[in-house]
Amino acid sequence: MEVIFVLCSVVILYTYLGYGFVIFILVKLRRSDRPSEGHSYFPTVSLIIPFHNERLGLRSKIENTLNLDYPPDKLEIIFVSDGSDDGSERIPLEYSSIKAVFIPRRGGKIAAMKKAAAMASGEILVFSDANTSLNIEAIQELTIPYRDLRVGGVTGEKRIITLQSDGASSKGEGIYWKYESFLKKYDSYYYTLVGGDGGLMSFRRVLLDDIPDDTILDDFMLTMRMAEKGYLVKYTPLAKALEFSSSSVNEEMKRKIRIAAGGWQSIVRLRRAINPFHDLTLSFQYVSHRVLRWAVVPFLLPLVFLLNHVLVFASHHQVWVFLLMIQYCFYGLALLGYLMRNRPVKVPGFFVPYYFFVMNYCAVLGFFRWFRGRQAVTWQRAERANEKGL
Repeated sequence: MEVIFVLCSVVILYTYLGYGFVIFILVKLRRSDRPSEGHSYFPTVSLIIPFHNERLGLRSKIENTLNLDYPPDKLEIIFVSDGSDDGSERIPLEYSSIKAVFIPRRGGKIAAMKKAAAMASGEILVFSDANTSLNIEAIQELTIPYRDLRVGGVTGEKRIITLQSDGASSKGEGIYWKYESFLKKYDSYYYTLVGGDGGLMSFRRVLLDDIPDDTILDDFMLTMRMAEKGYLVKYTPLAKALEFSSSSVNEEMKRKIRIAAGGWQSIVRLRRAINPFHDLTLSFQYVSHRVLRWAVVPFLLPLVFLLNHVLVFASHHQVWVFLLMIQYCFYGLALLGYLMRNRPVKVPGFFVPYYFFVMNYCAVLGFFRWFRGRQAVTWQRAERANEKGL
């Protein structure tokens, strides 16, 4: 029992702390692929933005897109409405410089992306979400790594906009994405990214896989399929996608449960990525960064908590009491975060235990939703912090 407890604890610590340290050291110990510099490479680009019922922020997104710094004769902009019925489907028609596509029957994000990709003319396809704002150099920065013919995909950095008055959702998600961005950067330096973010990702059009329309995590699956085929997926933090966090923890949980269900679907389908005999380095990164976090640790946490109680009563060694007290303190802080979730707290990292608990709780719920086949491919739009009360 002691061995099981120690092994489970090691896996948990490795997943959330150890892997970041390991990948950082590996990059420092060997010559790794660092991002190239310069802006002399301008391939033709098709920027595709699928959306559903984004009436509140779509005009802002369109204006942001039109202000991007990239040669106009090299940039094609396509907005595709996936069954919108709030009037937002008519907004792109007001702008003559963009292509507007309307799909009357909702089919999901990946179906909308395919529709737009089929009519795109660019060498590079860039996908962005309607609720994100891109920095002016985003497209320039995304295209630079494509000078390397080994690169099949490039993604940008997701940044969460947080305000001093924000509660648990904004503060927790903001800290999470800072750490996630660190891991993405060093994954890319070491070998390849293991999963992009739909806020800003790109691919060589000729290499893009035709993934099934029932795919839940389109951004993750597209980047991983590229990696499975032997192409590199790179990360450029100078291309930024900024977005507000969910307006509340309940809204954030909708996203997290869907992501977890999609994670399980992806694990079942990405058989080459998890196979060390196909690509040992890819498998190491994929399992360490994704599989353990989605499919293993959420179930180990309650097991370790229960085993610790048994070891305290079965053994007189004080180390088990000490470890149990640490767990009680951590979950106590999570409970305190729950009680303060809608209030602004200025203490840095205050909401991390609560956000960690919610994230893993959603992962368990997501597993059961996937197992029962109840996760729809169409996404339910989450209210953002800047939209609260509108």
